[in-house]
Amino acid sequence: MKIISWNVNGIRAWSKKDGCLNWVLENQPDFFCVQETKAQEDQLSDDIKKLPNYFSYFESSKERKGHSGVAIYTKLKPEKVSFGLGVKDLDQQGRQINLFYKDFVIINCYFPNGGGPAERLQFKLKYYKEFLNFILKIKKSGKKVIFCGDVNVAHKEIDLARPENNKNSVGFLPEERVWIDKFISSGFVDVYRKLNPEKIKYSWWDMKTFSRDRNVGWRIDYFFVDEKIFNKISDVEIFDNVFGSDHAPIYLNIKI
Repeated sequence: MKIISWNVNGIRAWSKKDGCLNWVLENQPDFFCVQETKAQEDQLSDDIKKLPNYFSYFESSKERKGHSGVAIYTKLKPEKVSFGLGVKDLDQQGRQINLFYKDFVIINCYFPNGGGPAERLQFKLKYYKEFLNFILKIKKSGKKVIFCGDVNVAHKEIDLARPENNKNSVGFLPEERVWIDKFISSGFVDVYRKLNPEKIKYSWWDMKTFSRDRNVGWRIDYFFVDEKIFNKISDVEIFDNVFGSDHAPIYLNIKI
């Protein structure tokens, strides 16, 4: 089962860039999880909404058009689809889609950035807390959990190019990084880092400073899986040589 996750930073603009959509279709993922669509479903053309041989699901911001938004394209029709966490004040920005199958759940999430006014960081931390409660409830039900997306945190110093310069920056604050520790201690595996404990690869670069040209990046896009199915993974990758967004697509191959 192949999964590609990609923060496209605007799905309408992304889809018009040479090769982006073709690259996805050529790789034929069973699931294509998209973050930061920046569009309502009725703003999307049919060639984006209806990819051949895929079911598609979209969630967009109810607060502000052109902000956040996620989508999942899947070859496997789910038994159930839900949107968000089930927490009203956290579900207004269109940040999460959950696909339920007989034995497992695929969750596509775009976590808040947390930058700017202090209340935004508090919102982000609350989202982490409720997200952990959400996935633990699913796990307790007996279903295996796979979640992916833009988590907006670099976990360890190896996960960003300049950790010392960013020790007080949102995205690398201790109170943010501890949530990745909590996911892991609760029985979920950061797949890329587990399989590549010393490998340096990034998934996001600041466009304003042309940091991708110098590979001054951050690894903030993740696949996490229930530790019970970690041994089912055959491959994981960050395609940092694929362009079209300020994020690179990430890839997981797992047999369930």
